[in-house]
Amino acid sequence: MSLDVSKMPKLGFGLMRLPEKDGEIDIERVKTMVDKYMQMNINYFDTAYVYHGGKSEVAAREALVKRYPRDSFMIATKLPAWEIKEAADVERIFNEQLERAGVDYFDLYLLHSIEDGSNYDTYEKYDCFNWGMKKKEEGKIRHLGFSYHGSPELLEVILDKHPEVEFVQIQLNYLDRTNPVVRSEALYNILHERNIPIIVMEPIRGGMLANLAPEQEAKFKAARPDKSIASWALRFVGSLPGVMTILSGMSAEDQMDDNIATFTDFEPLSDEEMKLVDEVTDDILSIPQIGCTACKYCTPGCPMSISIPDVFRTINTLRRYPDDWRSKNFYQGVASRGGKASDCIGCGQCEGVCPQHLPIIELLKEAAEILD
Repeated sequence: MSLDVSKMPKLGFGLMRLPEKDGEIDIERVKTMVDKYMQMNINYFDTAYVYHGGKSEVAAREALVKRYPRDSFMIATKLPAWEIKEAADVERIFNEQLERAGVDYFDLYLLHSIEDGSNYDTYEKYDCFNWGMKKKEEGKIRHLGFSYHGSPELLEVILDKHPEVEFVQIQLNYLDRTNPVVRSEALYNILHERNIPIIVMEPIRGGMLANLAPEQEAKFKAARPDKSIASWALRFVGSLPGVMTILSGMSAEDQMDDNIATFTDFEPLSDEEMKLVDEVTDDILSIPQIGCTACKYCTPGCPMSISIPDVFRTINTLRRYPDDWRSKNFYQGVASRGGKASDCIGCGQCEGVCPQHLPIIELLKEAAEILD
């Protein structure tokens, strides 16, 4: 049974940022939000084994599964590579997920957070793609895909190797189009060209794109005073062809109301509105950057084997995206293969060959304070 894109709602309810009370998920509020969502004839719920410390799937059971007929909703969850230590863990985790969520099958099932290195290697080591297909044959999974945080190059490798994949979930929003770590525009283009259905996560970038600087918000309000700031981010993603479902990690009733309003009689961005989104994006990204061109003249002679261009790439990304944990993960990988920024001994070899005449020693000190 192939994935019927026409049956997937445009707005998905992400269960990663549920409302809490006294440090626990507020199930009664979640029930209210689930009811509002379901009453609009939209019905896709996205959870994961690790969300809310392992309690998100349980919340789905209490607020959704126990209260609605099984054929009235779709629920997705994810297999976490970092919890797999031996082959038996894959089956154990899956059975635990079925019990937590109180279901006999998952409509969509994802290999969680595939990226270059350990996570992807783990899924291949334990043959998780074939395992997922077997679960599909057993009726325990209806559709198999993965969420992705890796490079465009690896994405193409995976899609070539695993044509059985029915959909892919990526981070995509107007700010991350050119983010050198996320590279969401490149990921989107690969999937769209291959006609692979796309589920979008972080369309509002964890709420960042719902709370802009006053001058940026004023531009959006001047154009459409009737639209919320968050709606611009959702409408941007919803205007892209090939996007099947857009997840919003709603944590309050007013967010639910606003998102439902955005997707009721959905209105794609006009050409003029798209130009305005580009303008606001440029405003946000106008923070000064280190002028490194990654020529790598500096790296062969570095006595500490510091990958200086990659360090500067990380700092540039953090200046633009200060809340992006992937940047620091990227840096940890760089540092594991060579020296850290703090390993710099100030010999000046790099500055002597830099065609941009950058104050590399001082910039590495700044990087060390942030990253090490």
